[in-house]
Amino acid sequence: MSTGLDFEDTTDFDDAARGFVAELDPPVVTTEDGRAVWDARAYAFLDGDCPPSAHPSLWRQGQLCNKQGLFEVTDGIYQVRNLDISNMTIVEGDTGVIVIDPLISVETAAAGLALYRAHRGDRPVTGVIYTHSHGDHFGGVRGVLPEGHPVVPIVAPSGFLEHAVSENVYAGNAMMRRAMFMYGTGLEKSPEGQIGCGLGMTTSTGTISLIPPTVDITHTGQVEHIDGVRIVFQLTPGTEAPAEMNFLFPDRRALCMAENATHNMHNVLTLRGALVRDSRIWARYLDEAIAMFADEADVAFASHHWPTWGADNWTALLAGQRDMYAYLHDQTLRLLNRGLTGPEIAEQLELPPSLDRLWANRGYYGSLNHNVKAVYQRYMGWFDGNPAHLWEHPPVETARRYVADYGGVDALVAKAREYAESGDPRFAATLLNHAVFAEPGHDGAKRSLAEIYERLGQGSENGTWRNFYLVGARELRGGVTPADLDTSNPEMMSALSVEMLIDALAVRVDGPRAAGLGFTIDLHLSDDKQYTRLRLSNGALTHRTETPRTPLRDKADLTLTLTRPELLRLLSGGGLDGIDIDGDATLLATLTGLLETPDPAFPIVTP
Repeated sequence: MSTGLDFEDTTDFDDAARGFVAELDPPVVTTEDGRAVWDARAYAFLDGDCPPSAHPSLWRQGQLCNKQGLFEVTDGIYQVRNLDISNMTIVEGDTGVIVIDPLISVETAAAGLALYRAHRGDRPVTGVIYTHSHGDHFGGVRGVLPEGHPVVPIVAPSGFLEHAVSENVYAGNAMMRRAMFMYGTGLEKSPEGQIGCGLGMTTSTGTISLIPPTVDITHTGQVEHIDGVRIVFQLTPGTEAPAEMNFLFPDRRALCMAENATHNMHNVLTLRGALVRDSRIWARYLDEAIAMFADEADVAFASHHWPTWGADNWTALLAGQRDMYAYLHDQTLRLLNRGLTGPEIAEQLELPPSLDRLWANRGYYGSLNHNVKAVYQRYMGWFDGNPAHLWEHPPVETARRYVADYGGVDALVAKAREYAESGDPRFAATLLNHAVFAEPGHDGAKRSLAEIYERLGQGSENGTWRNFYLVGARELRGGVTPADLDTSNPEMMSALSVEMLIDALAVRVDGPRAAGLGFTIDLHLSDDKQYTRLRLSNGALTHRTETPRTPLRDKADLTLTLTRPELLRLLSGGGLDGIDIDGDATLLATLTGLLETPDPAFPIVTP
């Protein structure tokens, strides 16, 4: 497969190996009961040459991401890489260490810290920094700060907790289901199957935790001292995450770029679902980082991939990505204003060769095609202005009409095969998808669509596209496998405010069944001295916390006086033991009876 890329350039391989201290041997992390949540041995096949079943550029990226172990970035700064999809960075202070981004799982974070301590001494954790609000950058925090650990500063960008909750709790079930496709969960790790996702290898499947921040970064230029280490922060909201920040260690001449500058094109809209990111402001913050720190840092590192040493080199990396995000934003808007739709722009727009040939701009995780559509969505929404697309039939009804027009499922499958054989697997997939949605039990349609998905996946340079196609093929053949990760576990919920906990309930209320009911429940948290009223009316559950400006004047139908731990127990299905009740206690059962339990195995490639 010809790509026009310079495979003789080994700079990334040199940088990915630089500073190696030791690896975890064997590279396996398990739970207390022996379940493996991480096993890097599965990727040993990447040591070989690229096979026909993989894009050579993606294979190269997999080889780079598969470097595992403890690495020295610069004096007093170390990274644990490839014990999860993200990196955990450890900064040595006066008395202990500051942990940056403790991975997804408690188990992998604990293993990473143990690997560091085995080679650098048993230093205590004296601070934690969350670079941004995605789960792979905070979920393992209990692995470095277990229950009972002395209180330490936990630093995060302003708005961190709100966005961590909205992404991982409110829409967590749907995002987790789609994340299985994005990261290739359940696929065999092999040259024919999952070979990584571009940003890393895969996600760990252990216990997710969250400890709320204690120190908010509210403005660029803010300086904090943690365990004798001076840190200068740059807020970058709306870039790779709604709440994110870069920061400089001026006395180490080292710059942390969070996830704003990694060694691939990132997502403007991730395929698992999220808020659309602002590629315009992303480019501006990259330029601001260059202006602020070019003379202050000799190395730049991020929470994925490998560092870049030398001010000229890391500023070139940021400049190339600055121009890439600016170009895809501005050119999408230029063509949008000429009347082109998102899919039309995505087919037409290409990066200039000077940007496209940079390894760090290749679409291994995000892609130019779906990022262009994301920019269009940010400005124009789902509707492209064509009245024919304003009120279309949903997928099953559309599929049934396709099948009828083509003369039945068999005829549609035959026509799809013609397109596939003529070199158009994309339209073959469209036709076969209609066949499957019109008649889900048609084995020939599912088998043919699975074959097309495999063909499209194995030819993709983009790791997440490959995984989506290959998981789709697997589910067509074998059905749905539920997700391993749980973002609604008690450990996660304990970090939420009362308002966030109620919002998490509100999105589970069955509105049609609740529409004819109306009542109020007051929660008096005796330990927090907080009064919050829940109101069910017209099928909606809303809430108000009492303040001098928002008093609760009338008596509620039910008042519960309880502590925060008792509230968490109650919301997890526990009883009313120890809770003071005033009013109609049956209303609590009425409310919980209206809550739906999300299905973690809802279908995607079948109706």
